Amino acid sequence: MPAAAHPHPETLYLQIADRIAQSIRAGTLTRGKRIPSVRELAGQQGVSPSTVVQAYRALEDARLIEARPRSGYFVAARSTRLPEPEPSLPPARSMPVDVSSLGEQVMRLAMDPDYVSFGAACPSGELFAQERVRRAVSRAAQRHRTSLTRYPLGPGNESLRRAIARHALGMGCQLDARDVLVTNGCLESISLCLRAVTQPGDVVALESPTYFGFLEILESMNLRALEIPTHPRTGISLDALQLAFDTQPVKAVLAVPTLSNPMGSCLPLADRRRLAQMLSQKGIPLIEDVLYNDLAEQDDKRRAVKSFDTTGHVMICGSFSKTVAPGIRLGWVEAGRWAPQVRRLKAVHAGSHTELLELAMADLLTQPGNGSQYRQLRATIAARVDEARGLISESFPRGTRVTDPAGGFILWVELPGGLDSMALYRACLDERICIAPGTMFSATDRYRHCIRLGVGGRWDDAQRAGLRRIGAIARGLIQEAA
Repeated sequence: MPAAAHPHPETLYLQIADRIAQSIRAGTLTRGKRIPSVRELAGQQGVSPSTVVQAYRALEDARLIEARPRSGYFVAARSTRLPEPEPSLPPARSMPVDVSSLGEQVMRLAMDPDYVSFGAACPSGELFAQERVRRAVSRAAQRHRTSLTRYPLGPGNESLRRAIARHALGMGCQLDARDVLVTNGCLESISLCLRAVTQPGDVVALESPTYFGFLEILESMNLRALEIPTHPRTGISLDALQLAFDTQPVKAVLAVPTLSNPMGSCLPLADRRRLAQMLSQKGIPLIEDVLYNDLAEQDDKRRAVKSFDTTGHVMICGSFSKTVAPGIRLGWVEAGRWAPQVRRLKAVHAGSHTELLELAMADLLTQPGNGSQYRQLRATIAARVDEARGLISESFPRGTRVTDPAGGFILWVELPGGLDSMALYRACLDERICIAPGTMFSATDRYRHCIRLGVGGRWDDAQRAGLRRIGAIARGLIQEAA
């Protein structure tokens, strides 16, 4: 593994990690094989030990290597490799959105303790430091008692907006805290942005498949969805998006470049830069959802498109409901050149929030040790996803395809043999198991042969048995059809 010539210091460790990752994926470094120690590799590459530590940390986050006490680093054992789903091919025209109540039913059952649920993309409380969150809320109540009797006004507590701006540095973004607006969650941020840049009947481009909550927002605003072909690993096709810009009246793009829901795809870094340039050239806004960025296993996949935005055409929206405290329903937005419109819409449609919770979230975001908290969360979820993929490999029908996301807790499963996911959904409900049928994730009738499985909730023997049972039911339905 020869050293790269004069690499940029910020990307040197990523280049080292990428070369090792390529050797692992190519089979040159096999499972269980010991790799050089930090000191050995630092000497071979002519770099500092800290650079190698960063590279190994990125490889650990990607579940490619593992550290064994007193033994060193080894290539990690991975779950059985399954083929990934095919890239999507939605129709090349915009569609009015008419989503049914299926999403509402799936989300309701996801919260029902009588069901084994894989339907929601919601993390369970056990994944988080619950006592840490409780103490932050308690401290806020003790230190800022008057906040409970003071009517909150404005864009949000200043300490929280500063904490959000600092947090955004981890995504490569230089945000001015004065431009950050606190909201009631990421979906409200997205709704406000769409209201600011569209009118009823306008066309909004988005990934296909896409999060069903986005489709519900578009339906409520009488907007048309233009679904863009999307690869399960590398995300939305920029060539197809450019064609849409050239041929259709696209007024906005709504996308999740990091760990898209439901596919879990991540747009390559070069494509993020290119996307920012495309938006600037066409004068089209991107509403960028960064909800899952902190769950990405590699640093370059956490970098936001907003970090490449030089003209204010990217409106970045986020929250901490998947990474810090799901119960503190706060989001944020920095809307670029549309910031004044978004702020006015926020004041008219939603007002302010509970300042006490804003203060608690600011406390949580500025506490030392957040990096290790995120690392532990990513490692726990990665182990769970690997186990789930192994169960799918063992239990689901032959020919099943499933994503292998670089972080997060969502799996997109493509079923074989023309199996109808709605038939599978109903059969699973009869046994009190909830899944999310693929039709939820498109304004078209596509993805009837797909399901989304969320494995971020409760994870125990009942969940493992439920996953195996889904596979058995699917095999039975295919046999019946044959």
